[in-house]
This record gives sequence, structure tokens and C-alpha cells, in this order.
Amino acid sequence: MNFVFISPNFPEAFRWFCIRLRENGVTVLGVGDASYDELHPDLKWALTEYYRVDSLENYDQLIRAMGYFTGRYGKIDWVESNNEYWLETDAELRTDFNILTGLKAHEIGKYKSKQAMKAYYQEAGIPVARCAPVTSPEAGFAFAREVGYPIIVKPDNGVGAIATWKLKSDRDMAAFFDDPPRQPYLMEEFVPGLVTTYDGVCNSKGEVLFAASHISRVSIMDMVNEHAPTYYYVDKEMPGDIEAAGKATLKAFGAASRFFHLEFFRLTEDKPGLGKKGGIVALEVNMRPAGGFTPDMLNFSQSVDVYQIWADMVAFDETRHPFKGPRSYCINAGRRDENHYVHTAQQLREIYKDHIRLQARMPEALSVTMGNEVLLACFDTLEEVEAFADAAFAVVPEQEAEANP
Repeated sequence: MNFVFISPNFPEAFRWFCIRLRENGVTVLGVGDASYDELHPDLKWALTEYYRVDSLENYDQLIRAMGYFTGRYGKIDWVESNNEYWLETDAELRTDFNILTGLKAHEIGKYKSKQAMKAYYQEAGIPVARCAPVTSPEAGFAFAREVGYPIIVKPDNGVGAIATWKLKSDRDMAAFFDDPPRQPYLMEEFVPGLVTTYDGVCNSKGEVLFAASHISRVSIMDMVNEHAPTYYYVDKEMPGDIEAAGKATLKAFGAASRFFHLEFFRLTEDKPGLGKKGGIVALEVNMRPAGGFTPDMLNFSQSVDVYQIWADMVAFDETRHPFKGPRSYCINAGRRDENHYVHTAQQLREIYKDHIRLQARMPEALSVTMGNEVLLACFDTLEEVEAFADAAFAVVPEQEAEANP
């Protein structure tokens, strides 16, 4: 089996997808814009060959890379990046080279357009927030009269909460239209809720091989726009309603042979037209792993290897490595260099010792959302999770920070 992995070096942890594929006997061929010398030694081992392009944005160069690999190794069986930014490129390459193991160019839209997603969520029986395309100030004010403030404005095709804002008043609406976006944008009614996910891997028949859920106490929009703490955790157990909603959503989309990351709101108060407090409302679908170090969090929380589960799906269309082990809550604490924290990372490691599973710097490209420094820690109870979050995000009072820069 010949597998072309697009951008196998970024994020760095994605090398494990390549390593597990190689261990499963797959010929792994990498295409990226980093020099070969920059690649992690483990990734070099996993790749049968690496083709460097000047830019992954240059589709002609990608075509040449695919042509070279086809000429040297025969027909390509898979093309994948597992990266939201390159999903459309992956689909175009599958279309041009008639690769049947993933979405083609004409199919990818339902996974990229936030407006198109809503019809599939509704088919799955999941309530969706009302929305309208951004067209004119008059249409914006009319939508505000219909749903009330606050209103969320976001790209129809976007990654995470980048370029997403909350409009709280007519003044905000008018200011937004003073410099309207050039790309397609949506306005959406605000949903009061905590983001709760359904993350995992499904095979070619859409059967779920593994799934877990993580919960964000802070909205991603606030993480990006207000530099709020990057604080979320993988749940120890899968909530039954999230599992049911997740499987129904996968079926509605016809998802197959994918890593998936489905997002829902759990309502924190009653919302007319959407449901009662505690109910589930659709947010958006992502057909790739959740960002940052979330795959590692899934591993730590559920005592699994999601890189292996995914590689087994690719190579065998089933799980060949059973996962059994203790489960725990795994928290992500993403801290920002701009803040003066009460505890240094080293002090937190000394305090929490074996609870700390990983400490790492976040790549600059991801730091706006995820913070500059990440600590992952596992605990048996939510009370311990919240206590760790309090300790990790406690900041020195402003006066002391100014006195001790």
C-alpha cells in the first residue's frame, strides 16, 4: 500500500501517524515544504521517501510530487494530511489521481462550509442555531431583530475560531459592516453552552473503532480574541447523549475511513427553539484530529494509541491493537508568555509530579489559540482537574508583576 502524507512534519506529533503506518507495513511517502534535514529522525525512519516542494500552496508542485511517486512506486492508494488547512488540497489530489480511499473534490464542501453542515446535523436530528449569510447592513440588522444579540460572525469556511467575533449591539453591527469581510461570512445566533466533542476514528463502513469526548470550559473564540486561558479536558467516560449524537451525525454525513472531530454545545441554560439546559446543539464538523496536543490527551486519558488505531484503520480497516486500561480526565493548560503566573511550569511539575504527562512549547502558528506553553495532566476526579486549572492559570497581581518584570 502506498500512502502519501501531506505535510508530515507539522504539527510535529503527526510523525506518529507515519511511524504507525510504517510499522503496519505501509509505504509512506511524504510531501512537505521543510528541508529533509529539518525532519525529526523518527519521521525520516518512517518515510520511504520525502519530496520537498517550495510551497504546499503551489498545486502544480504537488501534482509533480504525486506524479513522481506514481512513476516510482506505482498507484497511490491514500492521500491524507489529517490537517484542516489541507483537506481541500487532499481532496483535489484524490480526484486528479483517482484515489478512492477518501473524499473527492466535489464531496469536501459539506465538511468545510459551516452553513452546509447544518443540513446534515438536522438530518441526524440535532438542533442547529439559526444563521444567515453576511450580505448587507440591512440584512444584518434584520437578522439581529429576528434572533437578538449577541450574534456570532464567522467565516463560512474557517479553521477554529480564527476571525470570529461576537456582536453585542447595533453599534457592533455597524462597526462590523464598516470593514466587511471579503470572503463568505455567516451570522449565527449565540448559543449559551460548553463545547463538547465526539472524537475518534471510523472505518470504511462508518463503524466507530474508537471514540472519546473532550469539554472546553472556555470558548475557543475567547481564547483567540481575548487570550482567555486555553483550558479543556478529555472526559473519563463518554456521555451517552454525545455518543448517540456523534454516531447519528457520522451516519448523516456518510463519514468513512476518517479521523473525526465533531463539535456540539451542551446548553448551560434554556434556549428557545434549541432546547432545555443540558441539551445538545450542533456546532460544527471536522474530519480530522482535534488540534494541538489533543490526540496525545486522548491517549493519556483513555490508555490508548490513537495514532495506532488510525493506522490500523488505514492498513486493515479494523483495530488490530486492542486498548484496555485505566481511564482518567486529561486536562490541557495552555499558558501564554505575556502573563506572569504565580507558578512556573517547573513548580507545577514539582507540585503535581506524576500527574503531569507532557510539557511542550506550542508552535507559533498555533499559539494564538492554544497558548505558548502547554501542560497536560491526568486526574481521577473533576475536582482535581479544576484545582490544577486554578493553579496553572493563577496570575501574579498586576502591581507585583510591574514591580518584578
